Amino acid sequence: MSQNQAESQIAQQRTALRWTGAVTSTLDVSVPHSARVWNYWLGGKDNFASDRAAGDQVRAIFPEIVEAARYSRAFLRQAVTYLADEAGIRQFLDVGTGLPTADNTHQVAQRIAPQARVVYVDNDPMVLAHARVLLTDPAGATQYLNADLHDSERVIREARATLDFSQPVGLMMLGVMGHVGDPAQARDAVRALVSFLPAGSFLAMSDGTATSERVIESHRQYNESGAAPYHLREVADFTAFFDGLDLVEPGVVPLGHWRPEDGSPKVVDGYCGVARKP
Repeated sequence: MSQNQAESQIAQQRTALRWTGAVTSTLDVSVPHSARVWNYWLGGKDNFASDRAAGDQVRAIFPEIVEAARYSRAFLRQAVTYLADEAGIRQFLDVGTGLPTADNTHQVAQRIAPQARVVYVDNDPMVLAHARVLLTDPAGATQYLNADLHDSERVIREARATLDFSQPVGLMMLGVMGHVGDPAQARDAVRALVSFLPAGSFLAMSDGTATSERVIESHRQYNESGAAPYHLREVADFTAFFDGLDLVEPGVVPLGHWRPEDGSPKVVDGYCGVARKP
């Protein structure tokens, strides 16, 4: 990306930040950002040299990270398709949405049910700026909230402008809880959000797990790059997010094993699952 292109992108982001009413702050493109690194692994264009350098550093140690990112995106499609098609969910709360790319939650859900309503939540003004610019003209109702996942009361309060919490909701939390280091604190944050959902709602989650030495080392170096740290979970800690909920088959499984689109599951580092609130 040229300097002129970078300056143009920053100007667009600042304009969008004013549009959303968020406080504009200086964007330091020399520091990698997890959402942009993820965007780079997925083949997106919303990233800078620092993001690509951090992404390449991880990929040098753990080449499968790109495949893991793609399987994580595939899980979003699979989970939302299941919820909208088989489970009949018409409302989605997507917390920690990250930078938009192909097949976002509202696009997958509204292909199946055009009336589906979606609320995206993120506490990163840059992510929300991109969302407002890139996720335009959705078919159904879509809302973007600048809120922290730990402030569950505010998230639910503001989401009520779009969602009806007397009816089941699909809560999406994909790749976000790794940014919360303490496992107990992470579980409390998820449970607080789930507690506001009515019976018949669903929780869909995925996260990176400490399942190989290479992925552990690659994330250690990534966390030293200046980006916001991402904490890998033990599989047991990830499974605990679903305590008290009824897991949907095939349960908590590696990314690529949850109802694979091509019918040929492949193990990659990271786990996922979908569960129903009884």
